[in-house]
Amino acid sequence: MTVKQLSLPELVKGLTELGVPGVGLWREPVASYGLTAAAELVRDAGLTVTSLCRGGFFTAEHPAERAAALDDNRAAVDEAATLGTDTLVLVSGGLPAGSRDLHGARERIADALAELGPYAAERGVRLAIEPLHPMYAADRCVVSTLDQALDLAERFPAEQVGVVVDTYHLWWDDRLAAGIARAGASGRIHCYQLADWTTPLPAGVLNGRGQLGDGSVDFRWFEQAVRAAGYTGPVEVELFNEGLWAREGRGVLAETVARYRAVSRG
Repeated sequence: MTVKQLSLPELVKGLTELGVPGVGLWREPVASYGLTAAAELVRDAGLTVTSLCRGGFFTAEHPAERAAALDDNRAAVDEAATLGTDTLVLVSGGLPAGSRDLHGARERIADALAELGPYAAERGVRLAIEPLHPMYAADRCVVSTLDQALDLAERFPAEQVGVVVDTYHLWWDDRLAAGIARAGASGRIHCYQLADWTTPLPAGVLNGRGQLGDGSVDFRWFEQAVRAAGYTGPVEVELFNEGLWAREGRGVLAETVARYRAVSRG
């Protein structure tokens, strides 16, 4: 999504030329290109699919809507398995229209995980709960902190359910260091994503993720924290940014790789 202006073949070519060994994919572009064709394209290029985004949206109250969400998530698990990734990222869902029941919404997430966890594990796929910044709690994700995500994940085996550590959503939390250590101790950091927090936020907020190094996030601190917690997996950069999307994609890709090297190690 960082360079959604590139076609999937252009993205794969750009990554291989830059020496990037993996790619996190989103379901919609994969579906547009064709699931089997996308799997073959990435595999033939020697790239690893680090994660598939996204499943989730489990918080509906009506039984038919909950059943439809479960069906869609089973499909997402199957897509992840076809692509060869072991991680499906979950955005859990916001409050149903007219509801103020955060606890009930979170319990419905747990109910869904209980059904999906074994299904995913049978296919070699882990579910990764992504906590989103609290500004998204009403309409997108009632799981706002790493502690909340872990409280849900720890009801299930680590090989079934873990968490996403996303710098954009978590940088502000003064309990984060303990949460990352807690997640690492139980082997539940299933995905690690980077984006910067820049101000002023754009209208609509969703597409406000800043290029690495342009905002308030201490990426070196995050890198040290997740590595100290035992995480040895890939690092994804996920930028929803209208300004970056308006630029030539190959240049954005090269800039992003250079920025990662600078902010995480420099």
